[in-house]
Amino acid sequence: MPSTVVHVGFAALLVAGLLRGYYGPKALAVVLVVLVIPEADTAAGWFLDGAHRSLLHNLLLPAVAAIVLYWETNREESAIRRRWGAYGVWVAWVALFAHVFAHLFLDLAHLDGINPLYPLYDRFFSLDGEAYLSTTDGFVQTFLTIGEDPTTGDRIVDAGQGGTTADTHVPSPVDPSPADDPDAPIDRRAPIAVQGWQLFLVVAGAFTLIAKQLQSPLPSESDDER
Repeated sequence: MPSTVVHVGFAALLVAGLLRGYYGPKALAVVLVVLVIPEADTAAGWFLDGAHRSLLHNLLLPAVAAIVLYWETNREESAIRRRWGAYGVWVAWVALFAHVFAHLFLDLAHLDGINPLYPLYDRFFSLDGEAYLSTTDGFVQTFLTIGEDPTTGDRIVDAGQGGTTADTHVPSPVDPSPADDPDAPIDRRAPIAVQGWQLFLVVAGAFTLIAKQLQSPLPSESDDER
């Protein structure tokens, strides 16, 4: 699975642009806290089969959060607007966006994916495939394929669906997969970057955070006029 470090690296690239003039240590801290919330379901795997990538990695929770946030920030007695003004509203939406795109969708494209509609519909989905232009076949994509069962003639739709919580275990340092040899020690690895693209996101995110800290504010239009 992409490590927390990779999620943070990707989120840093997103929030550096999305936070705009609201960028700062407090806003960044809020975004990162919301970003890593799904990692808590790794511990739930001790008690609930298939909890990792299901319990807090589904899309239903952020959908409900978006509805509540929209309602709360558009009512006259909005607590967020009263306490933090437009700053709080903007940071909240950026945090939710980073939560979905820098964590959930990133996990969707790795290993067994996520269980996006859990608990309403228990099925893991993984974004796995390719898309290309071919001089012989034209445009080809395999992320979503529709075919026909040669035996029954039924239509088959392959959207990357996998198993359920009953038969899918996505390992983590907290809840690793058991060793093949029961007498062998369990290898608990805390990944940082296990592929080149993950290392790229970590380095690019770290560079972006450092660059933002060292960046001087742009002169205002009044300064230019003077």
